[in-house]
Amino acid sequence: MDKMIRFAVLLAVSAGACARGQERVVFSCDFESGTSAGSGAGELSAGFEAGRGLFIERGEAGTSVRTFELDAGAFDDRFARLEAVVRAEDVSEPPNSWNGIKVMLVLESESGGRQYPQIRIPRGTFGWKKFSEVVRVPKGVKKAQLVTGLEAVSGRVWIDNVKVTVGRPPRKGRRSATKFTGHDEARLRGVMYGPVFRAGDIENLALKWKANQIRWQLNWVPMKQAEDRAQDMDEYDRWLDGALAECDKGLAACEKYGIKVLVDLHTPPGGRAEGGICRMFRRKRYQDKLIEVWGRIAGRYKGREIIYAYDLVNEAVEGAVGDGLMDWRELATAATRAIRAVDPGRAVVFEPSPWGGADGFDVLEPLDADRVIYSFHMYQPHSFTHQGVYDDKSGISYPGVIGGEQWDKQRLREAMLPAIEFQQAFNVQIYVGEFSVIRWAPGQSGCNYLRDVTELFEEYGWDWSYHAYREWDGWSVEHGPERNDRRRTAQPTERMKVLLGWFAKN
Repeated sequence: MDKMIRFAVLLAVSAGACARGQERVVFSCDFESGTSAGSGAGELSAGFEAGRGLFIERGEAGTSVRTFELDAGAFDDRFARLEAVVRAEDVSEPPNSWNGIKVMLVLESESGGRQYPQIRIPRGTFGWKKFSEVVRVPKGVKKAQLVTGLEAVSGRVWIDNVKVTVGRPPRKGRRSATKFTGHDEARLRGVMYGPVFRAGDIENLALKWKANQIRWQLNWVPMKQAEDRAQDMDEYDRWLDGALAECDKGLAACEKYGIKVLVDLHTPPGGRAEGGICRMFRRKRYQDKLIEVWGRIAGRYKGREIIYAYDLVNEAVEGAVGDGLMDWRELATAATRAIRAVDPGRAVVFEPSPWGGADGFDVLEPLDADRVIYSFHMYQPHSFTHQGVYDDKSGISYPGVIGGEQWDKQRLREAMLPAIEFQQAFNVQIYVGEFSVIRWAPGQSGCNYLRDVTELFEEYGWDWSYHAYREWDGWSVEHGPERNDRRRTAQPTERMKVLLGWFAKN
């Protein structure tokens, strides 16, 4: 390309002029003014509102991007906001959820790790649209770039008015006058269970373990195949009929032994596409089905006091929400209204996207509904808790250096900080719906990890359920550290003692 793309870089103001945490623009590019051009593909073309913008075209699937170097020192906060105005024609289906139209930061930290936060932009054809995404910033950024263009796709894209802002955006939402927990217990401490009822399990959990809560999974297994099967709504209904029949058996046992139940829709209508993205954010019929399903479940269990709440969808992942569709917060609010139309006042549990991680609370606005419990799942650091699960590296110890960072109780607290701040900002109850560590973590690592996370849960007054009870033995606290030994141990493992110590307080 022989034309220079002109843009303006606005340097971050000094710390004395702008307190850390306030938003400040560190990069702004309207392709109309400035002196520098970045490097890579693209040319000037008609931009947004009669201005000029960056135009990139690919006739076949591949990558054509333009890169801008940014001031790494400006990324001294936990948050950054990416903004751009984008138009597209015939952009092909990306092979992975992270490919496609790119307005993306590349942030390299002092530890050598890289993160790639980006705006979620749909494929296909659409007119000029404004996109914005708040992203997390790693500690100690030593190199920063902005990447715009097309990655692993074909088509045409126009990009204009790109802006990068560092700092926490203002929080939105109404603070609750009183904290709603959904129950009258001092604390709910329990396990994940289901989708198949087994005689004796609930009795054991109640009388021997002393658990007082179960997160019952309406989970279609095997899960990988089910993600595709869930696209067929008739087949989905047949599966749900069977799953609810098993749940009925579990509820009867829980009523007998006094264990409260959270009913969790683990498999949403439509299942998941590449990258775990729920198809209900791409097809309206799946959103309509989710609302219908919750109305149906609410009608089936109306008046069953042993159910204290409904978990609307397990680990929802939005990706780029299709035109005319609701985002996860909006869809969850609609599903809640469908439940309340049948069973007024029934509590619901909401997990933020993506994957129910704590970082989903960073900029979340509470649902437009009352009697909502907010939930996240705790598996950080993932390379430790899931070591050896997918033939990845094993032998990782906790506490210790994991992924170039020192992980200990304080670092776990930092990982949960978005949930802590959300609770404090809006006076809501937090529930940790899943947490675990693989049983063959070396030495006492698993015990150390479970002790530290549960102590933090208790410190902040959170309810919690361990993943999982008598499901896959990799997560079992009733099995020892030898991977190939599939027998339960005669005596409680150290990991099991951590859980039983808390259950004894129920």
